[in-house]
Amino acid sequence: MSYQYDLIVIGAGPGGYEAAIRASQLGLKTAVVEEKHLGGICLNWGCIPTKALLKSAEMYQHLKHLKDYGLSAENIHYDWNAIIQRSRKVADISMRGVQFLFKKNKLEHLSGRGVVSGKNEVTVTSTEGKTNSYSSRFILLATGARTKELPNIRLDHKKIIGSHEAMSLPQQPKSMVIIGGGAIGSEFAYFYNAFGTKVTQLEMLPRLVPSGDAELGELLTKSFLKQGIDVRVNSMVKNIQVDGDEVIVQWVSGDKEDSVRAELALLAIGVTGNVENLGLEALGIQVEKGSIRVNSDYQTSVENIYAIGDCIGAPWLAHAASTEGIHAVEHMAALNPHPVNYELIPAVTYCQPQFASIGLTEEQVKERGISYKVGKYPFSANGKARAAGETEGLVKLIFEEKYGELLGAHLLGSDAGELIGELSIAKTAEATGHFIHHTIHSHPTLSEAIKEAAGAAYGLAINI
Repeated sequence: MSYQYDLIVIGAGPGGYEAAIRASQLGLKTAVVEEKHLGGICLNWGCIPTKALLKSAEMYQHLKHLKDYGLSAENIHYDWNAIIQRSRKVADISMRGVQFLFKKNKLEHLSGRGVVSGKNEVTVTSTEGKTNSYSSRFILLATGARTKELPNIRLDHKKIIGSHEAMSLPQQPKSMVIIGGGAIGSEFAYFYNAFGTKVTQLEMLPRLVPSGDAELGELLTKSFLKQGIDVRVNSMVKNIQVDGDEVIVQWVSGDKEDSVRAELALLAIGVTGNVENLGLEALGIQVEKGSIRVNSDYQTSVENIYAIGDCIGAPWLAHAASTEGIHAVEHMAALNPHPVNYELIPAVTYCQPQFASIGLTEEQVKERGISYKVGKYPFSANGKARAAGETEGLVKLIFEEKYGELLGAHLLGSDAGELIGELSIAKTAEATGHFIHHTIHSHPTLSEAIKEAAGAAYGLAINI
């Protein structure tokens, strides 16, 4: 049978567009369906523009502490609209970069909303309502996710908002309640607090970033409290009521109830996959709890239709989606790629201090009954961190006891998101604690804390 395309990808986020590029490299004629902007949520309303906002917050915080560096300046202030516009500009440049990649790799952009109208057919409806159908050997669903709502708490996009609105508010709110202590909630809590918004952050579990290492999560919670964020852990939101120009957020903590008034409430309890109105039901493609079910090669129950990224569930990370997408395409091309090892996918929360991790937490190691060693090294003992005035946090490494393989790495510090890269390589290479410790690191660098933490697991640390 003759098809118009070898592959049609629905969704142009990092997972979708990188999969499409890999398909083109493998000689597959590929088209990408995208209703809005190339780059998806990540480039336009997620990963990239939020990091631009956070950089502005970090710079402002540094300027407020110039005296710590022997410097002084007067009339330090900020322009809220300029901060927002810079973020939008960064997103726009990134989007145009993806447009360039489409041209370079001869990818066709089918503008509109895509629906799987048959096993080998995608129907695209443009914003003007024009409909066209296209045939393809393979179809890849990369439709992403959106803010998760609670049964009794829905976004009104005005007073109860999601991350999309939070990164482009025309005016800075004087007060905000953030519901959720994960990556999204913590990043926005840091950002708004840095500019003086009164932030209350609610998390139903005992610490911030509850999916991460417990010890470092508790340290981050203490750091946020020190920064002036009113963090309430073990607090489950009961209701949000809009009262004129304010919201009233009610929550339960143990056997006590409490509430707070604020200008806005930001719902940041996670995401749910965009799996509706794609034509999946008619084809018998299985969906469970807002996620498309796939096998280890990302095939759905219809073998030539694949799905990757946020629409298939956790870990809801752009780089995970890209990894999955490339695997799926290579499987289509019969290259027999190795299954994705999710313990090799790092995660970073980009507040300050940053929280980065890869592999197993200490709690998970204990649950699996693995004998292990732990090495820790605080940045307060690191010369470069002291010189930079960034001594908060530590490196925590977990090694299997018998052979010394790195099981997990967890960092809290100003540049944890960059430092985790070294440990990602180490874990992928199945490096041991002794291997890491005996690797010569430049001095003075923050990365020396990794060497010292590895040594600490074996009583070999020098500078502590």
